[in-house]
Amino acid sequence: MSGPWEVVIGLEVHAQLATKSKIFSGASTEYGAEPNTQACLVDLGYPGVLPVLNEKVVRMACMFGLAVNATVARRSIFARKNYFYPDLPKGYQISQYELPIVENGELMITDEEGNEKRIGITRAHLEEDAGKSVHEGFGGSSGIDLNRAGTPLLEIVSEPDLRSAQEAVAYMRKIHTIVRYLGISDGNMQEGSFRCDANVSVRRTGEQELGTRAEIKNLNSFRFVEKAINFEVERQIELIEDGATVVQETRLYDSDRDETRSMRSKEEANDYRYFPDPDLLPIEIDDDYVAAVRASLPELPDAKQRRFVADYGLRPEDADILVLSRPLADYFEATAGATRANAQVVANWVLGDLSAALNRDGLEIAGSHISAERLAGLLDRIDDNTISGKIAKEVFDAMWSGAGSADEIIDARGLRQITDVAAIEAVVDEIIAANPAQVAEYRSGKEKLIGFFVGQAMKATAGKANPGQLNSILKAKLSG
Repeated sequence: MSGPWEVVIGLEVHAQLATKSKIFSGASTEYGAEPNTQACLVDLGYPGVLPVLNEKVVRMACMFGLAVNATVARRSIFARKNYFYPDLPKGYQISQYELPIVENGELMITDEEGNEKRIGITRAHLEEDAGKSVHEGFGGSSGIDLNRAGTPLLEIVSEPDLRSAQEAVAYMRKIHTIVRYLGISDGNMQEGSFRCDANVSVRRTGEQELGTRAEIKNLNSFRFVEKAINFEVERQIELIEDGATVVQETRLYDSDRDETRSMRSKEEANDYRYFPDPDLLPIEIDDDYVAAVRASLPELPDAKQRRFVADYGLRPEDADILVLSRPLADYFEATAGATRANAQVVANWVLGDLSAALNRDGLEIAGSHISAERLAGLLDRIDDNTISGKIAKEVFDAMWSGAGSADEIIDARGLRQITDVAAIEAVVDEIIAANPAQVAEYRSGKEKLIGFFVGQAMKATAGKANPGQLNSILKAKLSG
């Protein structure tokens, strides 16, 4: 932010990994089961049980590391992070501390001035999720659901390089896009599978030493990230300007009151008494393994955006939006490959009418009522002047409602555009003859009246006259 204060933000993003079983047990990770039906003895830390690492989480962590140009450690270890919490049945969390699997990555965001900015990624480490405390419906008590305990997490820790809530949201969105492109997390924020903790501090502009930070826990929407950080920044500035000091602590964001409030004092690393987990061997991977993972990576969002601009001639801002979702980008490419229409026209329809319909009905692109091939068919009918752009919107709505393909709807409703010059001229002649006063005004210099004549002609042809031909014929005859 500008002015006497500089904001310093670092994010810890927690992405649940999309494995069918947990990180150290064979228990299911499926969301929505009855409470405490998917927590096995390993997850609960019963005596005599031993954790066994799920190999898929190692591969997923490597994929992420390579996607953000990080170093993938050839040797990493698990540690026990000791603390008490009601939904942590073992009294410790298996995580990584001194030797994480991913270190020193980066990604680029667009800052508030529209410039590219590098954000460093300190590390990404594997760990198990805790259970969940449930506070509603227990008459003042709380329930504990341990289904989530042991679900694999990738915790992605940024450098304190973010300088505003807007930058924090841009960074989090970029991480969200990457993990979904890679297929390593569904990124479902409503279900808690993608969330973050924000470390926020302020310092006077020009100072080098970091201010005292507060950690805001468990932010599970982009909007909450922005609002919580903005509130916390103002809170800290007011404290300092009033002569008080910021306390290092963990805070929660209350979305109903739009405020953060104190949860507990912030622990330091030594409070957790980290030590290597004696039940788990180190993770050791070789160069061949990393090379195989690299070869399996899909085209990533930044590369896809550049290709869409270079190969399809799209506006950069449209390409930016299309690549936010891999399925949406795939839909665009499938449509563009099946139609003769210009790719920018395809993008306009995908980001315009199609996205509006999806949003209205609460659907993702996979649930679209119109396939890429059928949208391509509609765009072909615009391209070859069978229908006008205005009529195309009527056809689109009918297609969305299940009335058939574009061609079927056009034929059934008699919507084919009138392109016969003689037929359009006949309509224009009738309108000119019926409106001598408007003709005189137009010829006296009121050229805006062309809209009146176009409207009359469209009304007479039920909107079927080719707009380009109609305008040309009208102007020629009105000038005569």
